[in-house]
Amino acid sequence: MIKLIVFLPLIAAAIAGLGNKALGNIAAKALTTGALLVACALSWPIFLGFLSGETTAYVEPVLSFIRSGDLNVDWALRVDTLTAVMLVVVTSVSALVHLYSWGYMAEDPDQPRFFAYLSLFTFAMLMLVTSDNLIQMFFGWEGVGLASYLLIGFWYYKPSANAAAIKAFVVNRVGDFGFSLGIFGTFLVFGTVSIPAILEAAPGMAGSTIGFLGYRVDTMTLLCLLLFIGAMGKSAQLGLHTWLPDAMEGPTPVSALIHAATMVTAGVFMVCRLSPMFETSQTALTVVTYVGAATALFAATVGTVQTDIKRVIAYSTCSQLGYMFFAAGVGAYGAAMFHLFTHAFFKALLFLGAGSVIHAMHHEQDMRFYGGLRKHIPLTFWAMMAGTLAITGVGVAGVFGFAGFYSKDAIIEAAYAAGTTSGGVAFVVAVFAALLTSFYSWRLVFLTFFGAPRWAASEHIQHAVHDEHAHDAHHVAHEVPDEGAGSEPIHDQRGIDEVKHGTAGYHPHESPWPMLVPLIVLTLGAIFAGYVFAGAFIGAETGAEFWKGSLAFNEHLMHAMHGVPLWVQLSATVVMVTGLLVALWAYIIDTSIPGRFTAQFRLLYDFLLHKWYFDELYDVIFVRPAFAIGRFLWKRGDQGTIDRFGPDGFATLVATGGVAARRLQSGYLYTYALVMLLGLAAAATWAMVG
Repeated sequence: MIKLIVFLPLIAAAIAGLGNKALGNIAAKALTTGALLVACALSWPIFLGFLSGETTAYVEPVLSFIRSGDLNVDWALRVDTLTAVMLVVVTSVSALVHLYSWGYMAEDPDQPRFFAYLSLFTFAMLMLVTSDNLIQMFFGWEGVGLASYLLIGFWYYKPSANAAAIKAFVVNRVGDFGFSLGIFGTFLVFGTVSIPAILEAAPGMAGSTIGFLGYRVDTMTLLCLLLFIGAMGKSAQLGLHTWLPDAMEGPTPVSALIHAATMVTAGVFMVCRLSPMFETSQTALTVVTYVGAATALFAATVGTVQTDIKRVIAYSTCSQLGYMFFAAGVGAYGAAMFHLFTHAFFKALLFLGAGSVIHAMHHEQDMRFYGGLRKHIPLTFWAMMAGTLAITGVGVAGVFGFAGFYSKDAIIEAAYAAGTTSGGVAFVVAVFAALLTSFYSWRLVFLTFFGAPRWAASEHIQHAVHDEHAHDAHHVAHEVPDEGAGSEPIHDQRGIDEVKHGTAGYHPHESPWPMLVPLIVLTLGAIFAGYVFAGAFIGAETGAEFWKGSLAFNEHLMHAMHGVPLWVQLSATVVMVTGLLVALWAYIIDTSIPGRFTAQFRLLYDFLLHKWYFDELYDVIFVRPAFAIGRFLWKRGDQGTIDRFGPDGFATLVATGGVAARRLQSGYLYTYALVMLLGLAAAATWAMVG
C-alpha cells in the first residue's frame, strides 16, 4: 500500500510529462488527479490505524541503493506515526490542489506540463517523509527544491517568474549546503545514515566534542545546527526567508501546495524526525527557539502592510512556520506537528480562496481594488471566513474552537510552560504575533469582502470590461490608492456612483465547481481538524501513546502546558479579539485611520513595506559583489585573457598566417623559383654550419 501511495504520483507525472500535448489536457489532468485521489484514499486508513493504535511502525524495503565502503544505503519506506500524519497532509492537500487546478488553469495552454510538475512535487515530498535514511531524505529534499523551481517559474515568459524561481533555487542551495554538511558530519560521527540507528545512538554522543574549523566544538550541537540550516532554507526562516514571498509568481495552486503541505513543512518535519538528536543539545534547541520566534515576529509585522492578497497569506505562512519551530525548540514536538497538521488545512483554504477571489476579479491581486465581494462570491467568502477564524484561533475552551484555536494556543502555552528564558521570549513574541495575525487576517477580509466596491480603479478590470465601459472606468482613478486610503481609495464621485450602481461594466462571478469543491472540503478541515485530533496530538497520555517511537514526545511538558495560569490560556484569545476590533475600526468604521497612521509613522511603515530591508541588504552584500566578480571574470578573465590568448589569439594567428601564405601563392614561376632558391640556400647554410 505504501509503495502505491509514493509511486503513483511519480508514474502519473512521468506519463503526463512525457505525453504532454500528445496525451491531451483531459487525459493528463484525469490521470494525475486520479493518482493523487487514490494515494489520498490509501493514506487515511494508515493514519487512522495509528490513531486507533491498531497499526504499528514498519519499514517497507524497495531496493538496495548504495554500497561503498562503510556506507550502506537501502531504499526503504518507513511508516510510523510521524509519516502517517505527513501522508494525509501531503496527499489530501495535493489531491485537492489538483482538482482545484482543473478550474483555475482551464485556459492555460500547458496544462499537461503543469499537472506533471504538481505530481512530481508530491512524489518528492512523499519520498522525503517516508525516508528511512538521510540520503533518501536528501533525495526528497532536493526533489521538492527542483519541483518548486519548475512550478514557481511555470509561466517562464514572465521575467518576474523566472527571477523568483532562480531566487528560490539559489537561497535554498545555501540551506541545502548546510544540510549536506550535517549529513556528512552525522555519517562521520555515527558511521551510518540510517535514521533509526542514528537516533538510537544519539544520546550516547551527548557531551562529546569534534574538531571543526580548527576548534573543538560540541559534536551534537554542531550536527544539529548544520541540519537546522537546511531546515531554515526549506522552511523560510529568518535569514533564508527571502525566496518565499517571491514564490507567489507561480500559479495560485502552486502557492497553496508549497505553503500548506510540501516544501515549507519539510524543515519542521526534519527537526521533529531527528528530535532525539536535537534533545542532546540545549544550545541547538535554544537557537531553534530564537530563530523561530524572530521569524514569527518578522513575518507578522510585514504581513500587516502588504496589499497583494497572496503576499499577505505568504507572510502568514512564514510567521506560522516560526511558531512551529519555536514549539520544537522548547521541546513541544507534538504541538509543532499538530500546528503543521491544522495549518495545512486552513492555509490551503486561504490560498485557494484567494485564488478564487483573483479568478473572480480577472487576475487582480491588489486588495485595494476589491471591496463588497461577499455578495458576489458568497461561497468563497464563507470559505475564507472559515480559514480566517481558524488561523486567528477563534474558539471557547472546553466547548469548541476552529483548528488554529487548539494548535496555536497549545504552542503559546507550551512556550510559557517550558520555563526557560528562550521559552519566555518565545511566549511574549508569540502573543504579539498572534495580535498581528488577527489584525492582518481580518484586514484582508474587510478589504476584500466589505466596504464599497473599488473595482473601477483597477487596470486589470479596465481591460476586462467592454470597450465602451472601459473608457468610462479609465477616468475613475488614475493613481494606485495608498495604504491609508482604507476602503475608499476612489476620489472621483462619478466613479463611486458608477461602482455602487454596477455601471462600471464588470461584475465579479463565483468560481466553477472544480474550484469550489476543494474549498468546501478544506473548510471542514479548518473547522474540525483541531477539535477532533487535539487529544491524540497534544494530550499528555494520549499523545505519548500516539507519537511513541516517532519523535521525542515530552509528556512532562504537555502536562505542564495544560496547567498554565488562566491569564496565559486567555492571552491568545484576548489578542485575537483586539486585532479583530482594530481591523474593524480602521477598515470599516473609520477608514481614514490607516492613512493618518502611515503619515504619522512613515519611517515605520516604509521599514515594514520594504520587509525590514533584507532584500536591499542582501543585494548590497551578496548580489552586487557576485555580479561584479562575475563581470570581472567574464570581461577580464574569459574574454580579456582566455579568449584573447587562447581561441581568439590562435584564430588571429592562423588568419594572419593565411594572409601571408596567400601572398606566396602568386601563380608566377619566378616567385616559386625564388622560394626554392632561398630554401636551397638555407639548407646549404645549415649543412655547412652543422
